[in-house]
Amino acid sequence: MNNQPFHLVEMSPWPLIMGTSVTTMIMGILMWFHLFKSLLFATSFLTSLIIAFLWWKDISRESTLQGLHTPMVMIGLRWGMILFISSEILFFTSFFWAFFHSSLSPNIDMGMMWPPKNILTLNPTQVPLLNTIILLSSGASITWAHHSILTSNYNESTISILMTIVLGVIFTLLQAFEYFESSFSISDSIYGSTFFVSTGFHGIHVIIGTMFIMHTTNRLMNMNFSSNHHFGFEAASWYWHFVDVVWLFLFIMIYWWGS
Repeated sequence: MNNQPFHLVEMSPWPLIMGTSVTTMIMGILMWFHLFKSLLFATSFLTSLIIAFLWWKDISRESTLQGLHTPMVMIGLRWGMILFISSEILFFTSFFWAFFHSSLSPNIDMGMMWPPKNILTLNPTQVPLLNTIILLSSGASITWAHHSILTSNYNESTISILMTIVLGVIFTLLQAFEYFESSFSISDSIYGSTFFVSTGFHGIHVIIGTMFIMHTTNRLMNMNFSSNHHFGFEAASWYWHFVDVVWLFLFIMIYWWGS
């Protein structure tokens, strides 16, 4: 394996186990929504977190201890991350498509109006605007962290990446608060369905991105990154910027224009 520049993935149980755990989590969500039983969801969610930790640990070992992430491998990893983010863009495009299809041609079931009759929309200048400022600030702080790593300033990179984590957690808590205070639910017409599915999946991406950055922070504190070898951080940074951009579209289209 070490006599060629390309990365041959070692046999790993994590893809299969993670796929099974995520499938079980989806089944748990359905049980939670329809039968009001959340045990399966909670168990599979915790299992997925553990698997993600172990999987990231193996990747870190390949990079740091085994030296398998050569420059040629880094090119492949970058393209893999680019393709992954591209697939995520298409994933969110489907939600925007559903929202605009329903909003531009509301049928008689919605009272021929948008938002549908009796839907009290959220004020975009309150919590949504605050969350926008928070998420854009976190994008600035992770960019600061990247610049600090490039200049080998590890004190500033640690401070700025911790700021990103704190801002991500605050965003998630405010999003949860907004859900609890909302006057409509996911079952309130197509508006409620598209609103909670699109913002909910974005919230899940924020949680995943926050955990990704937490793992990166641990590697940064263990001095696993250098100014010319830190793709693990770059991948987390790209993912976080993607989350930022998606939120901007959500804020403008669903919160502001949709209200």
